[in-house]
Amino acid sequence: MYIEILICAGLIFFACEYSGIVSTRRFITDNQDFLLKLMEKDYEFLLKAKKGSEVSVEEEFNKRIKYALIVLAIALFIVVTTLNYIAVFLSVLATFLAFKYPYWELRSYRQKHMHEIDVQLPYYLKNLEILIQHYTVPVAIGKSIESAPSVFKDGLQDLVDAINEGDSSIEPYMQFAREYPVRDSMRMMRLLYRLSLGRQERKQEQLLAFSKTISNLQQKARETKYKERLEKMEKKTMTMMVSTGIAVMIFLLLSILNSFTGV
Repeated sequence: MYIEILICAGLIFFACEYSGIVSTRRFITDNQDFLLKLMEKDYEFLLKAKKGSEVSVEEEFNKRIKYALIVLAIALFIVVTTLNYIAVFLSVLATFLAFKYPYWELRSYRQKHMHEIDVQLPYYLKNLEILIQHYTVPVAIGKSIESAPSVFKDGLQDLVDAINEGDSSIEPYMQFAREYPVRDSMRMMRLLYRLSLGRQERKQEQLLAFSKTISNLQQKARETKYKERLEKMEKKTMTMMVSTGIAVMIFLLLSILNSFTGV
């Protein structure tokens, strides 16, 4: 009987939502100013980093609010017959988790994304160094886009477009560094900018400094990969040891119980 009531209540809610008698969208729109205060400070940055600058931040945030309200409605329908402090707490908790999960997912994506960039950047810069020996810095960057890791291509294209539009300042380089804020990205972009301004007779001297910095970054990347591989092996070893220990304990326990039952 309880399940039937919940199903009927759910059908009534969705029928009212569909017909417009109850409108989640209207509720969100009417309370937009208040609800926007719930938006995390870095939500817009994280969202655009994953889905691009064209994404509608307000629309994506409204979806989070809508899903959270739906979860709240479902949770209250489920606990309506046993409404107490624990039930209310669990309903609020479920709503909070539904609201926060997309944000946590964006943060997790960003961390993974930045780690990938951190490892790949030195190897991209090494290829760029070879091109700079034959071309000017802007031309070399443009030629490097095709063979660059996919994660860098949008940022590199924006950098080249800004330079081609006549921006000869350091800002396009810094914008790239801000978009990919990993180890030494700011310093590397400053070095590239100086290379683009340097006289031909100083080019080899600047390239040498650039090459040494890249070699240091590659060494750090190799150390990071080795450390990750070692940690992964340690985790696997620990998992095997724990699993073996649990299996041995279960076997001993079963043996002891078997000996008691045999007696």
